[in-house]
Amino acid sequence: MNIELKKDYKYSLLIPTSMGVRLTPANGQPMHCGDMFKLQATSAESNVASVSSYLGLPVKVLTTFVKDSPIARFIKNDLNSRGMDYEGPEVQQGNPWGYRHQFNLADSGYGSRGPRVCNDRAGEVGRTLNAKDFDLERIFDTEGVQVVHLSGLIAALSPETGQFCLEIARAAKKHGTRISFDLNHRASFWINREKELSDIFLEIANASDILIGNEEDFQLCLGLQGPEAGGEGLAAKIDGFKEMINRAKQKFPNADVFATTLREVQSANSHMWGAIMAVGDEWQVVEPRQITVLDRIGGGDGFVGGMLYAILKGWDSEKWAQFGWATGALATTMLTDYGQPADEDQVWSIWAGNARVKR
Repeated sequence: MNIELKKDYKYSLLIPTSMGVRLTPANGQPMHCGDMFKLQATSAESNVASVSSYLGLPVKVLTTFVKDSPIARFIKNDLNSRGMDYEGPEVQQGNPWGYRHQFNLADSGYGSRGPRVCNDRAGEVGRTLNAKDFDLERIFDTEGVQVVHLSGLIAALSPETGQFCLEIARAAKKHGTRISFDLNHRASFWINREKELSDIFLEIANASDILIGNEEDFQLCLGLQGPEAGGEGLAAKIDGFKEMINRAKQKFPNADVFATTLREVQSANSHMWGAIMAVGDEWQVVEPRQITVLDRIGGGDGFVGGMLYAILKGWDSEKWAQFGWATGALATTMLTDYGQPADEDQVWSIWAGNARVKR
């Protein structure tokens, strides 16, 4: 099966996002013990888009920046280095207690000590994202976009960003752009906002062509009934996901693709890594295989990025899960929380289990 995509377009992939920076202690140390840190520009959505941009597809980022902020300048330079176009308003900081870009404080873990992540989002400028700051007719009609990737993280960030994502989805639908929606449920975002966010997520999901999330995401974001049969182990987990997705297909008939990753953590540096995907009436299951992990953060985004790249390239659906699995595995070998593939061959070598030197 293939998903029909726009033939007249400037951008293969469009991502609305709230950009920030991640601080990671060097040498696998915990955050509270670190005294040397790596700084990188980050967001879950730009992590997804990096697979396509590094492999040469045109990508655009819709975001917002703090005017005259050195962190904003750092983020812009980073997006340029990844080959991504960006657009968005410059928001005045206001005062020392005004707007800023979010900080993600995350160590990598090591061995028996798992990673810890603390999101410092006070005053986050991305919460001001608003459709009125973007010419959506120009972006989706004049320029043209094949796929827009939306995230539940942005849809739930603030009342403004929820409406922003709705307007993006409506404009995309109007102009024939395919919609990918990663549900990304975060309980803290939903406190006292269940009805508001449920309505937003349901409208976006009904318009979406690709829905991504684990069992909990589908239940909490979209109100789907979870698997009826219990059980432990991989086979039970796969059967439970299939059962739930069969219900999701009935509730969201517009969607052609449903997907999630499968992960069993043996240690911070050794995971069993797999994926499951429903494409129409077909199931693609990548049985978990052991991978060696340098930093797990961004592996799931890497999977989504590779899956979307494979769809954008028009490959057979069997390759969508395979390529996504491999780009997710690639991301976990890097200190950045996004994969930076050198070429398709490098990704397929990971899928094949070929780690021999290439000269």
